[in-house]
Amino acid sequence: MPLVSGKKAKTRAGFSENVKREMEAGKPQKQAVAIAYSKKRQANKAPKK
Repeated sequence: MPLVSGKKAKTRAGFSENVKREMEAGKPQKQAVAIAYSKKRQANKAPKK
């Protein structure tokens, strides 16, 4: 299942969902959190119109 991205990745719910999905995919918790933070940073850098 793909990770949440865009505006939803910035929210607490989106962040938690990304961590949950990565852990279900078999990643350790620390790695799952790092990936979720990465998606959150990418969402913050999205071009604004």
